[in-house]
Amino acid sequence: MDFELTNEQKDVQKAAREFAEGTFPEVAEECDINETFPRKLWKKACELGFIGVFIDEPYGGAGLGFLDNALIAEEFCRMDGGCGCSIMLTTLGSEFILLFGREEQKKKYLPGLTRGEAIMGMGITEPDAGSDVSSVATVAKRIGNHYVINGNKIFITNGNIADFLVVFCVTNEDEKNKSKRHSAIIVETNRKGFEASKLKRKMGIRASETAELSFADVEVPLENLIGEVEGNGFEQLMGVFNRTRITTSAQAIGIAQGVLEKAIAYAKQRKQFGRSIGTFQGIQFKLAEMATFVEAARGLYYKAGWMVDHGKIDPKLISMAKWFAGEVAVKVTDEALQVHGGYGYLGEYGIERSYRDAKLMEIVEGTKEIEKVIIARELIGRI
Repeated sequence: MDFELTNEQKDVQKAAREFAEGTFPEVAEECDINETFPRKLWKKACELGFIGVFIDEPYGGAGLGFLDNALIAEEFCRMDGGCGCSIMLTTLGSEFILLFGREEQKKKYLPGLTRGEAIMGMGITEPDAGSDVSSVATVAKRIGNHYVINGNKIFITNGNIADFLVVFCVTNEDEKNKSKRHSAIIVETNRKGFEASKLKRKMGIRASETAELSFADVEVPLENLIGEVEGNGFEQLMGVFNRTRITTSAQAIGIAQGVLEKAIAYAKQRKQFGRSIGTFQGIQFKLAEMATFVEAARGLYYKAGWMVDHGKIDPKLISMAKWFAGEVAVKVTDEALQVHGGYGYLGEYGIERSYRDAKLMEIVEGTKEIEKVIIARELIGRI
């Protein structure tokens, strides 16, 4: 059993770390305070080939794996969760097109994402349909050679800055099987009837734009359907989650790794009672536990990502990785703040920002409760 990353993966990891260390500190706090997307940083990341590395070479990507993408996500979020997530998620939803889209869709929509010419997202969640995606009510009706879409979405990443979105819609209203009612449809955001309203005052990950969407008789051609037939949206979405949850796991571990390093550095330089607080066993135990949790969670997402890249999809393992990574991010950040004491409560040390960022990792791409449901069902079946 070889637990080593390949030389190529190590090079990708090193390059991502150097880029993040050299650029993120300049803009991270400003983006958090002003709730703004770091567009120049995103453009530079695209120029250097960090965005959409899992996209196949014919469509503008590097043709690498989802684990490679996760390694970049971890290094970016190690420096700042908000900037890291916002930049990496500019391709969110491209997995739909890459895995299930037609050749002409791949050629039309994917290349611009890696070149810094386009941003996308996926419209899934609704005001009354979060974890229960089979209850999504946005409707796409066939009228002539178009779909006419009506409905609302909430908490949509990039919703107000995206050039196009993959939207999860009801297309088979009379289907008794709820998992066969929905389809995924590409919607360009410049279409008449589409509106996006930015959601403000989020707790964390403020550099990532998030929006509420409204579809009022939005017309898109039938050719924007992902896949050959309607009703496969739910199955496609589960396939997408099996990839995006690996990236989310990596983002969580990046946040945890970043605050762990800050806690270690602070423990070495902060003095109380005439000596460094790092010499006290209470602090040492905290650091030891934090490092162990981070390493264990990283091992889970490494394995899950490696398996996906080798054609071995294990929803149980992926959910384990995503749930545990989110919980570790929250736990380790909490302990890092405790190590810093009152200084950790101040914005200038960066722990306070990471504390707010970490919590989202337990919610986004499937709450930790949903991940546990998936794990349990894989263990004992549906009863």
